Amino acid sequence: MSTSSPEAVKKLVENMQTDLRSLSMECKKKFPPVKEAAESGIVKIKTIAARNTDILAALKENSSEVVQPFLMGCGTKEPKITQLCLAAIQRLMSHEVVSEAAAGNIINMLWQLMENGLEELKLLQTVLVLLTTNTVVHDEVLSKAIVLCFRLHFTKDNITNNTAAATVRQVVTVVFERMVAEDERFKGIVEKTPPVQGNTNRRSVSTLRPSAKDAYMLFQDLCQLVNADAPYWLVGMTEMTRTFGLELLESVLNDFPAVFLQHQEFSFLLKERVCPLVIKLFSPNIKFRQGTSTAVPPAPVEKPYFPICMRLLRVVSVLIKHFYSLLVTECEIFLSLLVKFLDGEKPQWLRAVAVESVHRLCVQPHLLCSFCQSYDMKQHSTKVFRDIVNALGSFIQSLFIVPNAGNAAAATAPAGGSGSGTQGTAQGGPGTVGGSSTLTTQAAFEYRGTWIPLMTVSVQGSAKATYLEMLDKVEPPSIPEGYAMSVAFSALLDLVRGITSMIERELTTEEEAAAEFRETHPEQEWKPEAGSHLVWEEMVNASWCGLLAALSLLLDASTDEAATENILKAEMTMASLCGRLCLVTPRDAFITAICKASLPPHYALTVLSSNSANVSSKAYSIQGQSVQIISPSSESHQQVVAVGQPLTAQPQGTVVLTAKNIQCMRTLLNLAHCHGAVLGTSWQLVLATLQHLVWILGLKPAVGGALKPGRAVEGLSTVLTTAVMTDLPVISNILSRLFESSQYLDDVSLHHLINALCSLSLEAMEMAYGNNKEPSLFAVAKLLETGLVNMDRIEILWRPLTGHLLEVCQHPNSRMREWGAEALTALIKAGLSYKHDPPLSQNQRLQLLLLNPLKELSNVLHGDIRQKQLECVLQILQSQGDSLGPGWPLVLGVIGAIRNDQGESLIRTAFQCLQLVVTDFLPTMPCTCLQIVVDVAGSFGLQNQELNISLTSIGLLWNISDYFFQRGETITLELEREEEALQKQAQEKGETLNRPFHPAPPFDCLWLCLYAKLGELCVDPRPAVRKSAGQTLFSTIAAHGTLLQQPTWHIVVWKVLFQLLNCVRTSSTTADKEKIESGGGNILIHHSRDTAEKQWAETWVLTLAGVARIFNTRRYLLQQLGDFFEAWEVLLNHIQSAALSKNNEVSLAALKSFQEILQIVTPVRDSDKAGDALVAMGVPPVLIDPLSASGPGRPLVRSDSLVERLTRYNGAELQAPPPGEESALEDSALWWSAWNTWYRTGTESTRPPSGPAEKLAFIPSQPFLTALIQIFPALYQHIKANFSMDDLKKLGVILHGAVSVPISSDASPFILPSYTEATLTSLQEAVLTALDVLQKAICVGPENLQIMYPAIFEQLLLFVEFSCKPPQYGRVETKHVANAKYNQAEWVALNYVPFAERSLEVVVYLYHKTACHKAVINEKVLQSIIKTLRMPLGLKYACPSESTWKLAVSSLLKVLSIGLPVARQHALSGKFDSMWPELANAFEDFLFTKSTAPDNLSIQEFQQNESVDVEVVQLISTEILPFANFIPKDFVGQIMTMLNKGSIHSQAPSFTEAEIDVRMREEFSKVCFETLLQFSFSNKVSTPQEGYISRMALSVLLKRAQDVLRRYVEDERLSGRCPLPRQQVTEIIFVLKAISTLMDSLKKTHPENVDGNTWAQVIALYPTLVECITCSSSEVSAALKEALGPFKDFMQPPISKVQNGES
Repeated sequence: MSTSSPEAVKKLVENMQTDLRSLSMECKKKFPPVKEAAESGIVKIKTIAARNTDILAALKENSSEVVQPFLMGCGTKEPKITQLCLAAIQRLMSHEVVSEAAAGNIINMLWQLMENGLEELKLLQTVLVLLTTNTVVHDEVLSKAIVLCFRLHFTKDNITNNTAAATVRQVVTVVFERMVAEDERFKGIVEKTPPVQGNTNRRSVSTLRPSAKDAYMLFQDLCQLVNADAPYWLVGMTEMTRTFGLELLESVLNDFPAVFLQHQEFSFLLKERVCPLVIKLFSPNIKFRQGTSTAVPPAPVEKPYFPICMRLLRVVSVLIKHFYSLLVTECEIFLSLLVKFLDGEKPQWLRAVAVESVHRLCVQPHLLCSFCQSYDMKQHSTKVFRDIVNALGSFIQSLFIVPNAGNAAAATAPAGGSGSGTQGTAQGGPGTVGGSSTLTTQAAFEYRGTWIPLMTVSVQGSAKATYLEMLDKVEPPSIPEGYAMSVAFSALLDLVRGITSMIERELTTEEEAAAEFRETHPEQEWKPEAGSHLVWEEMVNASWCGLLAALSLLLDASTDEAATENILKAEMTMASLCGRLCLVTPRDAFITAICKASLPPHYALTVLSSNSANVSSKAYSIQGQSVQIISPSSESHQQVVAVGQPLTAQPQGTVVLTAKNIQCMRTLLNLAHCHGAVLGTSWQLVLATLQHLVWILGLKPAVGGALKPGRAVEGLSTVLTTAVMTDLPVISNILSRLFESSQYLDDVSLHHLINALCSLSLEAMEMAYGNNKEPSLFAVAKLLETGLVNMDRIEILWRPLTGHLLEVCQHPNSRMREWGAEALTALIKAGLSYKHDPPLSQNQRLQLLLLNPLKELSNVLHGDIRQKQLECVLQILQSQGDSLGPGWPLVLGVIGAIRNDQGESLIRTAFQCLQLVVTDFLPTMPCTCLQIVVDVAGSFGLQNQELNISLTSIGLLWNISDYFFQRGETITLELEREEEALQKQAQEKGETLNRPFHPAPPFDCLWLCLYAKLGELCVDPRPAVRKSAGQTLFSTIAAHGTLLQQPTWHIVVWKVLFQLLNCVRTSSTTADKEKIESGGGNILIHHSRDTAEKQWAETWVLTLAGVARIFNTRRYLLQQLGDFFEAWEVLLNHIQSAALSKNNEVSLAALKSFQEILQIVTPVRDSDKAGDALVAMGVPPVLIDPLSASGPGRPLVRSDSLVERLTRYNGAELQAPPPGEESALEDSALWWSAWNTWYRTGTESTRPPSGPAEKLAFIPSQPFLTALIQIFPALYQHIKANFSMDDLKKLGVILHGAVSVPISSDASPFILPSYTEATLTSLQEAVLTALDVLQKAICVGPENLQIMYPAIFEQLLLFVEFSCKPPQYGRVETKHVANAKYNQAEWVALNYVPFAERSLEVVVYLYHKTACHKAVINEKVLQSIIKTLRMPLGLKYACPSESTWKLAVSSLLKVLSIGLPVARQHALSGKFDSMWPELANAFEDFLFTKSTAPDNLSIQEFQQNESVDVEVVQLISTEILPFANFIPKDFVGQIMTMLNKGSIHSQAPSFTEAEIDVRMREEFSKVCFETLLQFSFSNKVSTPQEGYISRMALSVLLKRAQDVLRRYVEDERLSGRCPLPRQQVTEIIFVLKAISTLMDSLKKTHPENVDGNTWAQVIALYPTLVECITCSSSEVSAALKEALGPFKDFMQPPISKVQNGES
């Protein structure tokens, strides 16, 4: 019910009347004036009530009168009356019906009561009601009221005092509230302040409104009173206490800050009065030092007084809190004082209240921010904020270092803290806390033996003080142990929390603003206000050192998990804040602190130590005390949870990890996880620490880089308690999550993270050098993890990431390398399989970027890395092979980067990749990569580690060529498109297009590359590879050559085939002749391949045959090339050099190639049909090598059949020349070129060695020579038109040379017929065939050719001579075949007899045909024949073969039967003159040979031989002597002498007695004799010449008989009894028989035909015959008897007349 409602008014009037009545009643007796007044009062009230509608206003108007009776009542000083009156007055007051005057009267009355000490409590109540219900009391009245309350505060009565104190507080408040209300009323009305006159230092109050003025006067006097000065306004004060004054000041300042801030007058009071006052009152505290010397100080120092000091601090707190902005300078002083009070020398209670005050500041971050702005950031100003923080730090530090006054145990314990055990127990603390302690430990700090319990002092974020609130205490309270520490600790945490949350809030707001700005103005740069940042940075810079020092120390000393957690959280938030503000040093320092705390004490970790050195070099000195970053204490009072090995290069002992270490580690992880973005370079610290912890805990990397608990390699050095075991998976998980969260970092932070990991890894690498210890793989594993989670922006970190991993891959420590490779390959695989946007197929650059490190791995020399690399390639091919696209060159590059020093397994793996590529991926790759595939396959062919791979890779090349063949059109199109693009680029740059085999079209170039690669393989050092490559090369050219354009063939011929031939030729000629023992393992090598030279020979053979075959099958196509002739010449040159090589296999094969390109078909033997059969069975002809089986003398397989089949097999059309074009081959230049080659080859190969015969001289083989000569007939067909005499001579030389070549003894059994068989070798047959072809050609040829006949005869006759005189081959010593030992390398002369005899037969046959040819006559061919035959005839039995002389004789007879008539015919021309003596000599040599018949000659044989002699004599008698007139005389004479000799002396001296009759050649003698006689006494003497012949013959005969007989008689006489030698006896008998034959002949002849001389000679014989009668031999006697008998016809008387004029 409001006081102004009608009911309330009515009630008030009633109550007033009641009160007055009561009063009049009470005063009726004692105080009548009062009674009267009361009664008149009743009347007055009634009157007012009756007259006025607004009763209250009327009452107020008349209040002086209304109140009067009551005031008088109070004046009675009667308690009862006074109480009644006061109650009534209060009722009036409460209805606000007291006027100003009345109020004054009331106050005066109260003052009197007060002075009389009456109703004190009531008085206070009344004053309070008066002042609170209305505002009528002002100025002096008010001051009087206030003084009244103050006076009552100092009574003897405690209750009164307290009530008065409360009242004073309330009254003071009311005064100020009124002022506030007044200000509210006048708000908005601007007053003009009158100019202030005079000295402005004392502000005049005239400008203030009434309530303000009261307030001002009151406050001013409060200051005066506290300062112990007289008040100006509160007149009548008798006493006052400072404590109460300070409390009042504090309450006003605290409750009405606005007043002071809004009114200059009040601000002035603050500055001029309050602050000096406070400073003055502080002085005893400042000067006081605890523990100063007991000597009397020079001036007595006032001791600090707890109540005042504490209140002063409260005032200061309020001043700072509210009026900081007004009192900047003063606050600087206050704060500095506050900082000083924390000093260790101050009393404990002072420090406690000071720390509480500081705590109050610490929960006001904005205030701290202002300090920083006003002091720290100003020049020449105290760094107040920094000092506060540092002081707090120092304070905490000092608590540990300076023992508490009451802490006896700590004071006595040595600094080292060895007494910590006793001390702990003494304090009832946790004792020596070990792992086994079962006590519920109290939260506490322990450091170097100082144990300080931790209390809960205030709720986080509020500074609830204990001692600052002890306003009732006069004596300083005793501070419990740990209280100061607990407050300081809370202050520290609140400080950090406040600053960080404030700054972070503002930063966030700023970031949001920036984001918004960027959205609205995308093109403009956002510029934040610089000021705010500077403040924040300064705050951090100023505070971090002190904070870190304190927090590190506390962290080290903390034994309570919660406290530890708080400290760590504080360090972490600071680190994060520094990071956000980009303050690197402080950030790193905080992180270092956490890192150090995570590791065991004194753990050597360079990153941290160097960093902390960097920090502690900034030593901050606070009041002479330097704040050091305290490094953790050594003795741990923590539960040990793990023991492990430190991660160091040198093995050391073990280290222990405590629960606190693990807790710190989790904080570290948390820091990295939540604040990774601001860590920047400190990632290095964080990661290094984590790496060491992970190492100590024994976590090892698993797939994907996650760390799992694993065993260390070094053995069981890691011991983990169950407590930590359960934590490990969590830690491992957090670790992984930490790196997973890197995906949320911005690019710069991510780079920091990567860099840190890289440098960490570098350290691990350094450490792992030179020892084979298990390396730390933390960094590598985490690089992998980071890469994997950041695949979406892999480009930005790919280079540093892979660059580093590549270095790791080259590390000598195998485990390190292995992980490097593992990480790299995993990243590459992940990168390729990741669904990028845009996809890789459209982002070629990224794909190449991802594949590049794979290529780089090829430069690493370690096998295990290459193995990993290739396995990765294999996996990439299997998973992404189809989509590699532009990445193919890189992948192929990796596959192809093999070297011979890499070992088989690597090459095998790489080769698997290649096989996969060739079998599955050729169609998917760009055609431009096909050339690379060819190169790579080629490089596998060339590697020498694994022969099978080389061979298989050649197979792959064949498959690739097939692929080219099948996909030819598509490849061509794609390549040409590519070519156009390249051409365009090249033109733009003004360069020429540079690719191998350039002018050829791109598809042809692909083929050329393939051929070139195979060509390289054809000269590989390994025979198997060469063979395989060669076959493949020629097969591909044969099979797919049709695809090439014609100009390309030019390159094939010159750049591929001829180049290959050159290389092979060079290698073959320089190959080593050392014997190769075995082919490795137990493989035996055939003797035909047991030197490198022989193996190269095989290659040469294969290559030459292949090239020749191409020339043959593609002849028509090649001839259309402009330079076919040059190519032909080069090929012939190659054939020639091969043919002349000192290797039978090569030389023979060369000739077969020669035959092939000349298209000479030689008969195919059965053995060669096998190849055709194989082809028919569907075996690819590639596998059949037409020359592979060629042995000695095997002719060349006609390769057309093979080529045709190849062509059919490959579906290509062989290019057959169109009809009518066959003549193209007849180009005589080509044939003459071939003839020249043939001639040079023949000349060189058959030329005997010039020097003395050496063992090493090379002698061509028979098959070679045979093949050589066999080529001639076919070649001749094409060149016969221009074949000249010179050419024939050249031919002759070669034929002769070829036949003269001996055979090596080890080959002879295969070539030579057994000596007794008369067969020709194939070479000899070929030679004769060649001559046969020639003579046939001459025969049908034109006349001019016939002049060649004599040359042919000459050649044949040379061969005939071989029968007796085998040709010499240079100075090579040959053995006779019969004496040769087959196992020795000797040279065996051939049996030339059959050859010579066949030649002789040819001569006879040819002479038969050509005897009458002019050339034959002119060139004296007959004479030559006779001259040649003279040798075998003369040797007769001495001939190597008996058949020879027999054939010679028969041939001579045949030739003479033809030739003599011709000779007679041309007798006059003189062309045969020289022949006759030759013939005579031949007869002579033969019939009277100097050789003796062999001993074993049988009688039949002898008779046969004799019959031959007889035949000769018959020829003379029929063909020569009858034509004596055409024949030169001398010749006839010679014949006669010969016949004569034959007729008498024809015995062979060596015959045995038994055979004597037979061996006398009686038949021959007889025929000779008869012929002699026949021509002696022929009846028809047609010419004197004939007569002459016979006379001559007879005379010779007789003279001979005379000689023999005489000698016989003489010998007989001399011999006495001895019989004469058998031959002499035979001779004499023969002579006697001849005489008897002569006598018979003479009887038969006409006497006139006998010359007188003859008679004389005959008769002269008689005496001699008679003398022989004495001989003792019966045979001689018998013959003598026969010889003497005919002489009886001469017994007739002499006639004395002269006959024929002779005596």
